Amino acid sequence: MRTIAVANQKGGCGKTTIAINLSAMLAREGRRVLLVDMDPQGHCALGLAVPEEQIDLSVLDCMLGQHKGETIDIERIRWQITPNFDLAPSRLDLSRIELSFTSKNIPDTLLRDMLKSVDNKYDYIIIDCPPHVGLLTRNAIHAADDIIIPVDTGYFALHGLTQQLQTIHDIERQQNTSRKVRVLANQYDIRTKLAREILAELRKRFGNVMFDTIINFNTKLKEGASYGQPITEFAPNSMGARDFLKLAREMMTVEASVTPAETILAQAERMAKEADQLLATTASLIKEGEQKKPADQPQPAAQPVAKQNPVTVQNPVANPNPIASAPMKASPAKPVQAAPSASTSNAPVANSPAPASRPSTPEEIDRKIESIYGVMQTPEGMLFRLHGDDAHEVQLAGDFNDWMPHTTPMRRVGKDFEVLLKLDPGRYRYRVVVDGRWSHDKSNPEIETNQYGEWNSIVNVRDRGTTRQQMSPTTA
Repeated sequence: MRTIAVANQKGGCGKTTIAINLSAMLAREGRRVLLVDMDPQGHCALGLAVPEEQIDLSVLDCMLGQHKGETIDIERIRWQITPNFDLAPSRLDLSRIELSFTSKNIPDTLLRDMLKSVDNKYDYIIIDCPPHVGLLTRNAIHAADDIIIPVDTGYFALHGLTQQLQTIHDIERQQNTSRKVRVLANQYDIRTKLAREILAELRKRFGNVMFDTIINFNTKLKEGASYGQPITEFAPNSMGARDFLKLAREMMTVEASVTPAETILAQAERMAKEADQLLATTASLIKEGEQKKPADQPQPAAQPVAKQNPVTVQNPVANPNPIASAPMKASPAKPVQAAPSASTSNAPVANSPAPASRPSTPEEIDRKIESIYGVMQTPEGMLFRLHGDDAHEVQLAGDFNDWMPHTTPMRRVGKDFEVLLKLDPGRYRYRVVVDGRWSHDKSNPEIETNQYGEWNSIVNVRDRGTTRQQMSPTTA
C-alpha cells in the first residue's frame, strides 16, 4: 500500500481537485483506492456528490476512537464511489479535533495507526490535507509515504511552495523521518506570460522533484466537481482527463527516491556553466588549425579518430504506453567513424613528409561537431548522443515515450550520454532533461515551438535499412 498526501498550506491551488481526480484515475486503471478527506470543509464529499447530512460517521470519529482506544473500523465510514474507489469523508466537526486538543498531548500518529487496518485492502491511499498547518496536516504527513505539493502557476506560487517545503522540513525534523516530496504544476494556462514564466522558474529550481506531468487549466475539471463527478465520468475524453491519466501512470511507474524537504529547500538555483562544450571544441579546433607546424618535420597525412568502445544501450520504450511497455535490448551502438579521404590511403607515409595541415574552415568544424553529437539513424535504430561533462543524469522525453523522461534514461559513455531507440518511421518531437532541466537538443537544428512557449526538437525517422546518416532538415 502506498499513502500519498496532497498538501499545500496555500489555498486555491487545487488540492481537492487533484486528490479526487487522481484517485478516480488510479481506480480506473485498476488500482484499489481510498481517498481520505482531512479537510474539515468536506470538499471531497461535495465533489463526489456524497450528501453531508447522510454522513453518520466520519474521519473525526475514527481518529477520536483511535485516541481513546475504541477503534472504529474504516469500513463503517467509507462510501463507495466506484468499484475500486472509496471515500472516507469528513465534516465540519473535524475542526473540533484541533480546537479541543491543541494543548493536549495528541500524537501525530493517529491517522497512520488508523490506516493500518486497511493495509491489505487498498493499493493507494490519497489524503486531502487542509490549507493550514496543524494537527490534521501533521497526521497526514506522518502517515504518508509520498507528498504531492500542487502549485498553481500564479503570482504567489513560488512563495507558497517555499513555505510548504519549510513546513514539511520542520515536521520531518520533529518526527525524525523523511518523505518523497514531489511538486506538481497545476492550473497551467499557456495563454498567460506569467504562467509560462512561473513554470520555467519551477523547472529551473525544482526540476529534479517535479512531476513530468502538468495539469493544464481545463474548465471541465471545475464543471465536473460542480456536478459531483470526477473527470473520469464527467468528461473522460477531455484534456483534463488526459492530464490525470498521465499523472496516474507516472505515479504507477515511478518509485521516486526519498527526497527530504530539507534537500529541496536547500537547493540553490544551479548555475549553468558559461562555457559550452561545443563552443570549446570549436575554439580548440580553430586554434589547432591556426598553429604553424615546422615544414622540415614529417607529419602524418591524417589524424586518426580516437577509438571508442562499443556500448550496449538499453531501449526502455518500445511502446508509447508507459504501463504496457517493457525494456528492450538494443543492438550495440558503434562509435561514429570519420569518413576516409583521399589523403588517408594505405600507402606508407613514414618515409616522406606530408604537407602542412590546412586550417579547418568554420563549416568543416561544424560538420565535425555534428558528426559527433545529435541524432543519427543507424541500421539498429535512432542513436541520440549528447555531451554532458558535468551532468549526473540525462533523459529523453518525447512522443515516443508519452513525454515521460524517467522511462528513457541515457547512458553515460565517457563524457557523453547516449541511447539507442528502435522507432517506427515517422516524425517525433522530443526534449532532453539534464539533471531535471528541460531543454531542446542543441545539437539538432530542427526545432519548433511547443504549447508552453519553449522549443521541441524534431527528428524524422526514415524506413529502416538505410545507412547511418546525421539527421537534419535537409536529409530527413
